[in-house]
Amino acid sequence: MPITYKVNADVTTDDFIDLYVTSTLGERRPINDYDCMQRMKEEADLTITAWDDNMLVGISRVLTDYCYVAYLSDLAVRESYQRQGIGRELIRQTQAALDPSCLIVLLAAPDAVDYYPHIGMTQHDSAWLLRPGDTIK
Repeated sequence: MPITYKVNADVTTDDFIDLYVTSTLGERRPINDYDCMQRMKEEADLTITAWDDNMLVGISRVLTDYCYVAYLSDLAVRESYQRQGIGRELIRQTQAALDPSCLIVLLAAPDAVDYYPHIGMTQHDSAWLLRPGDTIK
């Protein structure tokens, strides 16, 4: 059965967490904090999901104003579904859901650094973080 894609589909928090665990993105997300994961899912401005029948196999989770910039905060594909073009299609459909002038920004997971240039994204040499507990001096 072909993979289907949906914009802002209703996803249960349990399915959302399961996807993150099975994609390895869960290593860098608060998968053991159910309330936080639920808020992450619900407060996203845009989600594009990939489905194999009724199983969630991928997600693009975006925070955006839709016209100037979109932060693609999570791109996750189940490990067993990777290398099939699902991540690329999730990004393509994310881009299609935004204004054509909208910039997409993401921070790559360490294991995915080589993936993004491969699909045509440009690396930016500066990003700045203010981690929880850090203060502005």
